[in-house]
Amino acid sequence: MSVARTHDSLAEVPAAAWDALHDGGNPFLAHAFLEGLESCGCLRPQWGWTPRHVTVWDGGTLVAAAPGYLKQNSHGEFVFDHAWAHAHARHGLDYFPKWLGAVPYSPVTGPRLLARDAAARRRLLEAIVDDARALGLSSAHVNFHTAAEDAAFDGRWLPRQDIQYQWHNTAGWPDFAAFLGDMDHRHRKNIRQERAKVARAGATFRVLHGDEATDDDLAAMHAFYFETFSDYGNAPALTLEFLHHLARTMPRALVLVLADLDGGAIAGALCLRGRDTLYGRYWGALRQVPGLHFETCYYQGIEYCLREGLARFEPGAQGEHKIARGFLPTPVRSRHWIAHDGFHAALEAWCREESEVVDATARALAGRSPFRATSDAT
Repeated sequence: MSVARTHDSLAEVPAAAWDALHDGGNPFLAHAFLEGLESCGCLRPQWGWTPRHVTVWDGGTLVAAAPGYLKQNSHGEFVFDHAWAHAHARHGLDYFPKWLGAVPYSPVTGPRLLARDAAARRRLLEAIVDDARALGLSSAHVNFHTAAEDAAFDGRWLPRQDIQYQWHNTAGWPDFAAFLGDMDHRHRKNIRQERAKVARAGATFRVLHGDEATDDDLAAMHAFYFETFSDYGNAPALTLEFLHHLARTMPRALVLVLADLDGGAIAGALCLRGRDTLYGRYWGALRQVPGLHFETCYYQGIEYCLREGLARFEPGAQGEHKIARGFLPTPVRSRHWIAHDGFHAALEAWCREESEVVDATARALAGRSPFRATSDAT
């Protein structure tokens, strides 16, 4: 008989047992990453994040687990449910707290229901719902799960979809020149001009893994990140301690792109690397240079993927401007369990209509591809 448990700290779950439930291809699922967010001060109840991980055990063996959090708001999720919260409030119902199965602050697709087999995965979902009911929660959500996990959800879990812009090396480009060669003339010219502006300004670039970055490099990257968040009036959740933690515990997964000018770093992009994917997460700059954002966040990342043989580059959520730079519309998924029967029925229709809109949008955006019609890249 399997037993479900909840945990208010991932430190309660042995790292080896947790990591045995996934293949290691996605760095955001690593125990070191998720536990580091907690131990390095990146998750705080006052910011709406309270860990409540759900696990399933067969005797002393961990057979399924989900990174989970009780949320007091929808900040840092990137699957927008503000209208749902407002609708609950209008009917005198509390939407928060809710349970969220996700990687905090990270709109990246990856496994969310870690399990040794399909039966354990279904038992995990049952445990999530049982815990949500026991706590009297309005809802439970699983964000950015993989397509392979769709089969685990029953009809009570409402499906939603959205669009991100991702670079896929489906054409087998060996280098950046070949990548540009498959674009139409206008887009190819624009990218060359953007890169030329940065070069003329004198900026040079360093791409460093965690075990290659110095303390000064990590401090510079954190300063860029801090500056960006402060500029927009948001609380910068990631701490410098967390960057040092990643550099120490996941040295080859942490990738920094640093732009140097006049003897010092002026901008940087923080990325994580998986088995076949580069994930762009944060960027910041202390000086304004034409084209610097595109070079630091996109073109350096594409070159890294081509150099390292990675098949995909996910540069973050949103941003139709990415299409012109080779990042094409790609569907992403989420699932939602709603406790209230009336709201479940209403939101089921809402999700169905939303899906039709997203499908139509994806078709329209696909027509804006920068690649030539004859190219395999399209």
